[in-house]
Amino acid sequence: MNAPAPAGAWTLESLRADHAPALLDFERRNRAYFTRTVPDRGDAYFTEFTDRHRALLAEQESGLCRFHVLVTRQGDLAGRVNLVDIEDGSAELGYRIGESAAGRGIATAAVAEICRVAQATYGLSRLMAVTTLDNPGSLAVLRRNGFTQVATMTVDGRPGVRHERPLAPAN
Repeated sequence: MNAPAPAGAWTLESLRADHAPALLDFERRNRAYFTRTVPDRGDAYFTEFTDRHRALLAEQESGLCRFHVLVTRQGDLAGRVNLVDIEDGSAELGYRIGESAAGRGIATAAVAEICRVAQATYGLSRLMAVTTLDNPGSLAVLRRNGFTQVATMTVDGRPGVRHERPLAPAN
């Protein structure tokens, strides 16, 4: 098992307009890596990126979603962690860690941090997450962070599972 990424190796930042160039570069550099385990975003994602980024910021402003990026001490974008479809105290968790940062405990630490932020900052009481069975790294990250399997499903034609995690109430 990987040790968690050292404290201070990265920060979790709310998505901003000025993240757009780094985020687009991150998605381009990691496209082939991501498609090994998650559905491809498609060419339109990249050609329409500017408009999509603006739309994400508008969704975030409305409170429907909370988008985040992981920025290293060196200023590089290492990943993203998102809470989408926020409703009735719940949200769907999604995350992507770039290939150059994979295998170092960053995903485990980032999911732990977003669970804390989801409860403490956004007042959420439950998170859900979906992954495919052929993504053992993501399955391990979710289990290390207290998510439990609640259903099987199909994700883009591949066997998958839905996980949930209740978030502790504030003390």
